[in-house]
Amino acid sequence: MNKPFRSIRIVFLLLAVSFSKQLTAQSITDSIDVFIKGKMAQLNIPGLQLAIIRNGRLDKLENYGFASLEHQVATSSETTFSINSMTKAFVGVAVMQLQEQGKLDVKDPISKYMDDIPDEWKSIRIDQILSNTSGLPNNIDEKEQVLGDGNEDRNWEMVKKLPIEFRPGEKFSYNQTGYYIIGKIITKLSGQHFTKFIEENQFKACGMTSTRFGDSSDIIPNNSNSYSTLYNDDGKWINDGKLHNSYAIFPLFFRTATGIISTSGDLAQWLMALQSRKLLKNPSSIDQMFATARLNNGNIGGFNKLTNGYALGWPTVVREEHPAMAPVGGMRSALFLYPQDDLSIIVLTNLQGSNPEWFIDEIAGFYIPDMKTKNGFGLSKNLKFLRQELLKSGF
Repeated sequence: MNKPFRSIRIVFLLLAVSFSKQLTAQSITDSIDVFIKGKMAQLNIPGLQLAIIRNGRLDKLENYGFASLEHQVATSSETTFSINSMTKAFVGVAVMQLQEQGKLDVKDPISKYMDDIPDEWKSIRIDQILSNTSGLPNNIDEKEQVLGDGNEDRNWEMVKKLPIEFRPGEKFSYNQTGYYIIGKIITKLSGQHFTKFIEENQFKACGMTSTRFGDSSDIIPNNSNSYSTLYNDDGKWINDGKLHNSYAIFPLFFRTATGIISTSGDLAQWLMALQSRKLLKNPSSIDQMFATARLNNGNIGGFNKLTNGYALGWPTVVREEHPAMAPVGGMRSALFLYPQDDLSIIVLTNLQGSNPEWFIDEIAGFYIPDMKTKNGFGLSKNLKFLRQELLKSGF
């Protein structure tokens, strides 16, 4: 074969490979669209935003359904959603930023920075608060209403009179009081209100132009309505399977626990900035923040069998294959960062109870085939081995 023909053949081969990769990428994104629309129909989700980061780049940014059913307003890239307790991950970053500035150490007891606390609280460390292993009494009631009718001083005085729940580090127990305390510490050490510190050092630093602190009482341009299948009937919450409007008020002092409103695109910018060391300069800071907390007995504790651990502001999925950092919020928003796979997936919805954390792994399976349940993902090592052997034998 002469040189001109050989060159032409190489060019065609390269074009074929490139075209094949484009088709594969398009096939993945189309399949994800089909999957998302199916999940929305199954779970009755009105509106959803999706962002996927692959190999450090934004691979997919898509909007589905309606931000407002009443006015038939379609979800767009400008639509904002409440991310609820995903806010705590931002608080974790803020604390690590203060540590990098030499203003605190996460192993410090809170008594180093606060005087107005009961004696039995004084040995509790910052990292125990961030990982929900502090034993502090909760500043919300069993109906998740803020004590003291949203008044900060009244709330603080009420919670200080409650008994400590367990010895620090003894167990995992999701707690909002600790994040109120962290907010006070951030405000004291930074010299500005914790909301301003987070806005300047994270929102503005990442170009998150649509992200802010807020709740249902604020007028927020492009903010999505919020829906739930629960409604309140004379103090009782009833699930009738129909969609109802839902509202949430987060007092300013409570907004370290929950309070950020954002878009999937902004959150993608934030994650990429975090992973590229724009927010935290020292790699050890991220490693420390992402390390799942160990209880006094060496075990870990978390919400459930999926988000089974908790780090410094970040829920974690601890497992042998494809572990993840997994902030979740309001039973309607979640993001999974897979550190070993260079993949992150963000799902925001406007339906309380959609719990997207339970189907994000399935989205990851479109990029990583061995994460598909049909390929044995989630099985123990022994069961997976048995499955492989059975398949080899034609079972």
